[in-house]
Amino acid sequence: MLSQRAVGLRPHIPSQLTRTCIHEASPRYKYLRRSCSSHAASKVPPKPPADHRTLGVRQELFTTSIYSPGSPILLPNGARVFNRLVEFLRKQYVRYGFDEVVTPTIYKKALWKKSGHLENYSDDMFTVTSTSPSRSEKTTTGEEDEYGLKPMNCPGHCLIFASKKRSYRDLPIRYADFSPLHRNEMSGALSGLTRVRRFHQDDGHIFCRPTQIEEEIKNTLHFVRTVYSTFMLGPYRLTLSTRPADHYIGTVEDWESAENALKRALDASGQDWTVNEGDGAFYGPKIDIILRDSDGKEHQTATIQLDFQLPKRFELVYTAPAPEYERRGEITTDQSKLAETGDVTPVLIHRAVLGSVERLMALLIEHYNGKWPFWLNPRQVMILTVNDSYPVVGCARLAQDILLGRDSSVDRPMAKPSELAVDIDESPRPLAAKVREAKSKGYGVIATVGPQQLKDNTVAVDMSSLRSQIGSKTPFQMETTPKKLLQLLKTKVRDYE
Repeated sequence: MLSQRAVGLRPHIPSQLTRTCIHEASPRYKYLRRSCSSHAASKVPPKPPADHRTLGVRQELFTTSIYSPGSPILLPNGARVFNRLVEFLRKQYVRYGFDEVVTPTIYKKALWKKSGHLENYSDDMFTVTSTSPSRSEKTTTGEEDEYGLKPMNCPGHCLIFASKKRSYRDLPIRYADFSPLHRNEMSGALSGLTRVRRFHQDDGHIFCRPTQIEEEIKNTLHFVRTVYSTFMLGPYRLTLSTRPADHYIGTVEDWESAENALKRALDASGQDWTVNEGDGAFYGPKIDIILRDSDGKEHQTATIQLDFQLPKRFELVYTAPAPEYERRGEITTDQSKLAETGDVTPVLIHRAVLGSVERLMALLIEHYNGKWPFWLNPRQVMILTVNDSYPVVGCARLAQDILLGRDSSVDRPMAKPSELAVDIDESPRPLAAKVREAKSKGYGVIATVGPQQLKDNTVAVDMSSLRSQIGSKTPFQMETTPKKLLQLLKTKVRDYE
């Protein structure tokens, strides 16, 4: 997926999100405002744009190593954000009809030759060979067989489609895959989470009938709108990337047919779109969703690509009545034609809603700039003790167990962990110092336990950090039991607040 030089997934985020003022009438973005031209009269210098590399260190999200350049190492906080993004997508897959699969990381070079990647994408691929002569494999001609780390999942998903006979009644078939991908990005271009060599993509492939193309693209554009509105990202722009001048496969007629289908789907979306001549993938045209980061740079995140070529290369077919009409995307009521059945090549739609999960993380890190929505916050709850006496510490630890969902019997496996991130600070330092530190680290909820809470086993809760978040209808200061607090916080996570 993606055009042949789009190794880093080139995503885009509009500057008005982060570098211009947002009008008071836009409450969803109210707490994200930064300095802008309307503050030009102020003598206070504008803050520099947020940099996810600096924030990533400060928030302990990720690190890098000289031993694996371009492969970010996600720390526990970063892994929490990553996993929540992936789980969020998995829940949406139920609505949009995707089945998740897990596919190999390496394939023989013969597969990449069949798919066309070896000819059109080899500069961006890693080759894998055995260092042991006794374990190396030979081709039919006696040459050492080479493998390639996969830069994308589409060939593997074609193998799944081809693994059994398919009927027109089975289509559309939608596969999703979070397997890691590798692309040989130039070392000088590597940067944080945005330009990497190893990444995860919310990769999806839809095998459909010609008559289903526009409906599937319409649903995918709706999928994008749902996801980006949840993250409060946008507005974004749509571009149609057309056939490259060279390095493409298939006939010009196939390309024109695919481009026209995408144009119709874009027109039906009701959103503005532009044409990016010659920037399509080597196997088909695509719709790119363009966001702009806090530094003003544009990035392509989501993508929808229409492909008539890969199914032909893999000889993918499904059986259908009136096959000649089916191939043209036409419907007939002629019973004599419907009595005939034959093989038809499916259309393949490549789609990624987040794009690279790592790159979207970088954009979100800068977008929220330390003010994470509670459901995504890697530091959700901090429990503080007023002193380090045994009763107070014991009550605080019990509250942590309840909030984590680990207060059940230790003789049985945990059945319902809350999946909240709950830390505890039981150090003997002054409470005010611990509160300042918790707030500086970005904890969304601060719960305090002291002698006054021991009688009723309650916690004093400060949710003032969530004051600016949309839909917050609960008091910012309250005293409650850990179990009631757990239900409240689970509701916030469920509603993506």
